[in-house]
Amino acid sequence: MAQGETQPVVSVVVVNYRGAADTVTCLRALAEHDYPNLEVICVDNASGGGDVAEIKAAVPGVKLVESPVNSGFAGGCNLGAKHATGTVLAFLNNDARPAPGWVGAAVAELRAQPTVAAVASKVLDWEGTGTDFVDAGLTWFGMGYKRHAGSPLSDVPAAEHEIAKDVLFATGSAMFVRAGVFAELGGFDERFFMFYEDVDLGWRLNLRGWRVRYVPESLTYHKHHATMSTVDAPDSGRETFLLERNALAALYKNLSDETLTRALPAALALAVRRATARGDLDATQLDLAYGVGPAETGPVEVPRTTLAGVLAIDQFVELMPSLAESRAAEQAARVRTDADLLPLMRKALEPAYPLPRYLAAHDILVETFGIDALFGQRRKVLVITGDAITERMAGPAIRAWNMSATLSTEHDVHLVTVNPLVDPPPAPFRVSAATRRDLETPIAWADIVVLQGHVLELAPSLKKQYAHKIVVADLYDPMHLELLEQGKGVPDDKRALDLIGVTKVLDAQLERGDFFLCASERQRHFWLGHLAAMGRLSPRLYDADPTTQSLLSIVPFGLSPSAPVRTGPGLRSTLDGIGETDHVVLWAGGVYSWFDPLTLVRAIEQLRQRRGDVRLVFLGMKHPNPEVTEMDIGARTMLLSDTLGLTGKHVFFNQHWVPYEERQNWLLDANCGVTTHYEHVETTFAFRTRVLDYLWAGLPIVTTDGDSFADLVRDERLGVVVPAEDVDALAAALEKALYDEEFAAGCVERMAAVAQRYAWPEALKPLVEFCRNPRPAADRLPGSDDLVVTAPVRGKEMLRRDVDLIREYLADGGPKELVRRVGGRVLKVAKQRLGRG
Repeated sequence: MAQGETQPVVSVVVVNYRGAADTVTCLRALAEHDYPNLEVICVDNASGGGDVAEIKAAVPGVKLVESPVNSGFAGGCNLGAKHATGTVLAFLNNDARPAPGWVGAAVAELRAQPTVAAVASKVLDWEGTGTDFVDAGLTWFGMGYKRHAGSPLSDVPAAEHEIAKDVLFATGSAMFVRAGVFAELGGFDERFFMFYEDVDLGWRLNLRGWRVRYVPESLTYHKHHATMSTVDAPDSGRETFLLERNALAALYKNLSDETLTRALPAALALAVRRATARGDLDATQLDLAYGVGPAETGPVEVPRTTLAGVLAIDQFVELMPSLAESRAAEQAARVRTDADLLPLMRKALEPAYPLPRYLAAHDILVETFGIDALFGQRRKVLVITGDAITERMAGPAIRAWNMSATLSTEHDVHLVTVNPLVDPPPAPFRVSAATRRDLETPIAWADIVVLQGHVLELAPSLKKQYAHKIVVADLYDPMHLELLEQGKGVPDDKRALDLIGVTKVLDAQLERGDFFLCASERQRHFWLGHLAAMGRLSPRLYDADPTTQSLLSIVPFGLSPSAPVRTGPGLRSTLDGIGETDHVVLWAGGVYSWFDPLTLVRAIEQLRQRRGDVRLVFLGMKHPNPEVTEMDIGARTMLLSDTLGLTGKHVFFNQHWVPYEERQNWLLDANCGVTTHYEHVETTFAFRTRVLDYLWAGLPIVTTDGDSFADLVRDERLGVVVPAEDVDALAAALEKALYDEEFAAGCVERMAAVAQRYAWPEALKPLVEFCRNPRPAADRLPGSDDLVVTAPVRGKEMLRRDVDLIREYLADGGPKELVRRVGGRVLKVAKQRLGRG
C-alpha cells in the first residue's frame, strides 16, 4: 500500500452464539489489526445468558448488534452486513484470529482485480501447522468441501497453498466480498442456517461471471468447529442433517436445467445410500428375497446419522417451493455454464465418503446417469447477421458464416439472419431467418450472442430482459464512416439524420457489449477512442485489463486455410472476349461509392494502348442482399467504360454475384487483383476484404495508398501501392504486376506465408478464446460498485472550501459574479431538498 493512499472501509462481521470467550479474543485481535479503515460489527444471535454483557464489557468500542432470534450463521452475517458502512464486507468466525496483513492483502486483490468479487483467505489451524482452507472443491451431488482440510501443512504441496488462484467459493470462516455484490445477490441464503451458505454464495458469484480468488497472504487461524462443539454433540445428527439438506438445496438452485435433470435423481438416491451406509443400517431387512420369517411389526432402531440423511431429503422437499423461486432467479441471471465451473470443482467425481456400500452405490449411479459426461455440455452461441445467407454471400454474411463454422467445432452454434433471403449451403450448424419478434427465442436459448450491424436495434431484450447475456459486438464495419460517402446524393437534412441514426446504433453496441471485434490495428485505435469518448473506458475496465485486449481485439476478415482448388468454369470461360493468353486484372467485390473504379477504367484505357491484351473484370455489380441500395458509382463506371469504347473489349462487368463457393474459379483465372479508392476518412479505417481473396489466390496486388492493406502490401512486398486518383501511376503499377514475370513471381512466393496469418482459424483466435471463457465486461458485472469513495466535506473543511470559493468568485467577476454563483447554489440545494421531500 502506497503511503497516503486512501483505502476502502472494510466492515468485519463476527457472529456470536454462546461463545463469548472466543468472540472476545477475536474482537480484541481485530481491534489491534494493522488495517487503517476497519469497522468491526459483532452480531449476537440471541445467545441468552451473559454473552452480550461480557462482550460489551470486554470490548466496549465494538458495534454490537443484538438479534432477537438465532438466525444461524447465514442470518447473523446478513444482519451484520445491513449495519455495515464499508464498501468491503469481511466475515470472520468468532473462533478465528487474523494474522497481520489479513485485511490489507484481500483489499489489494479486490482493488487490483475489478472482476474479483470475493477473496478467500488462507485458513490454518490455531497453531498454524495444520490446514483448514487452502482450496475449494465441490462434488457433483452438491457437497462443497475444503480440499486438504485436516492435513498437516507440511504435507500439502506448496503450489496448493502458497499461490493465488481462482476458487469456486471462500470459506465463511474468513472471507471478503464487495458490499455491492453481496447486496445484489441478497447475501447468504438464510434457509441454509449454517453450512454451505458460503458454497452457495461462491457458486452464485461464479455463475454471474464474478471471480472468487484465494489469496494466501490474507491469513487467519481457526479453531475448527469450536462454536459448534459448545452447542451440539457430534453424534446428534444435526450437523449431518444440515450438510445433507443444504447440499441438495445448493445443487437444486445452481445447476442448469440440462445437468439437474440427471444429477438430482442420482443425488437423492446417493443421499439415501449415504445415510444407510453411515448408520450401518441393514438395507435388506424388509426384503422377502432374503428369507421369510415371522412377521415383525415393532419399531426398527435407526441411528441418528441415518435419520439425519432421510430427514434432510424430507426437508429439502419442504423447501422446494421457495427454492424454485430462487432457482428461477439464478438461472435467469447466470452467464457461465456448468462446464465453465468444472475446473473450479476440482474433482467433481470425488465420492467424499470412504464407506464400501456407499462407494459401490456411487459408482452405480455415476455410470447409470452418465454423471461423468454431465458437465461437458457444449456452450450455446448465437450469431446474428443482417445480411443474406445464400450461395452468393457478401462480406458480413461470409464473416458470420465463418465465425459460426469455426465456433461450431466446440460449441452449439445457431446462425440467424434478420434478412428474409435465406438459402444456405450445407453447414455443420443450424441456420435460420428471424423477424424481430422471432429473435426472442434464440436469444433466450443462447449463452453468448455475437451480433453485427444494426442487429442490436432489432433485439431490445438484450438491453432489458436479457441485459445480463454476454454480447460480442463485431465492429469490423465502421458504418457511419461509410455513410459519409454513401449518402452524398441524399438531401442534406436526411443525410445528417441518417448519420445520427447510424452513430446511435453503434453507440448502443459500444454501451452494451462485453467484447468487441475490429478488423485492424487502425480500427482498434479508432474504436478505443470512441469507447473513451463515451465514458466506457472507465477506471474499472482499465484496472481489469490496462491493455484492453480482453475488451477489444483484432479479428480481421479471414480466408480459407486451404489453397483454392478449381471446381468449375471461371471468368475466361464465362465472359466472351477474354482469351487464355490475355492478362486479366480482377476487381473482386462490389462497386461502392467509397471506391474509385473511374481512375481504374482510365488507367486501363491508357495501358491497353501499349498492352492490347489487358483485360479488367468486375466480379459482381449487383449485391446479393436486395436490401443494399444500388449506388450510382456502378452506373458511372459502366458509362465511362462505354464512352471510352472499352466495355466488352478491355473492361467486363459481371452483372451477377459469383457464388461464394465458386469465387476461386474466377480468382484462379486472373493475373493480378486490384482495389482503388479515394483519399478520405473511410479509407483510413477500412478493411478491404477483397484483398484477402487476392492473397488466397496468390494474385499480385495493386492498391491505392491510405488503408491498412496498403501498408501490408508495401511492407510485405505483395504488389504495388499507388497514390489516389493517379492514372499514370496506376497504369504503370498494373503493367508491372501483369507483365513483369519476375516481380509477380516474387509477390506470389511471399503471399503464401502472409495468407496463413489471415486464415479463418488464425484470424478468429481472439473470438474463440473469449467463447471458451466468456465473462461480462468488468463494468457490467452485477453489483459492481466503487470501493473507495470521497468522504463528504464537513465542519472546518466545508468552511475553508466556501471561503476559497468566495475569493475565486470575487476574483473572476466581482460582487455580481459572487451573487450569481451563490444564488445558483441556493437554488440547487432547494431543488435537492424538494426532491427528497
